[in-house]
Amino acid sequence: MSTERRAPLDRRKVADTALRLLNETGLDGLTLRAIARELDVKAPALYWHFKDKQALLDEMATEMYRRMIAGAVLDPADTWQERLLAACRGLRTALTGYRDGAKVFSGSRFTGTEHAPAMESHLRVFTGAGFTLAQAVQAMRTANMYTIGFVTEEQGVRPLPGERREGYDVEERARRMAEFPLVAEAGKLLFDGYDEQFEDGLKLIVAGIEAAYGIR
Repeated sequence: MSTERRAPLDRRKVADTALRLLNETGLDGLTLRAIARELDVKAPALYWHFKDKQALLDEMATEMYRRMIAGAVLDPADTWQERLLAACRGLRTALTGYRDGAKVFSGSRFTGTEHAPAMESHLRVFTGAGFTLAQAVQAMRTANMYTIGFVTEEQGVRPLPGERREGYDVEERARRMAEFPLVAEAGKLLFDGYDEQFEDGLKLIVAGIEAAYGIR
């Protein structure tokens, strides 16, 4: 192990290293041992900062969010629809930048309060438009969960932009499903055109929120 003087190890440095390794190994291959090796430290050193892998995933998700909001400016004049669409599009862009990004983010707990200013702003836009706080939370939660779920499925086919997992050839699938013409045709809608799919889903969610709460 190197004896040169190194900067002190901290949670953010470990998370940054883990996110870099994530794109190489995927979530299943990301281990505390591999991260320690990359940092040139013994694995037990990481346990001073993270009691287990989930604690590390929490910090990784928080760091992903920090990067996502860096430099972002929220316009208080946004409509609730504009704010919802922008938040979901930004989250999808952030998650697709990491292999298994949606899996890391899903179920993780933010370790800081960096998310609070944006969330407060979102809630003010919604409640200012006539939503109760409970309705605003439900609307935002539904859209957020849609986005994470969508990207989870998207990354099952395209782990990173420009990559495609073996077994998801749409034309080959259509040939195998030739006996079921609608199922065969649906493959193009299910496993291609993810940008359009995502936007169509957002439209459904916005329309559903408008219909459920009568707020346009």
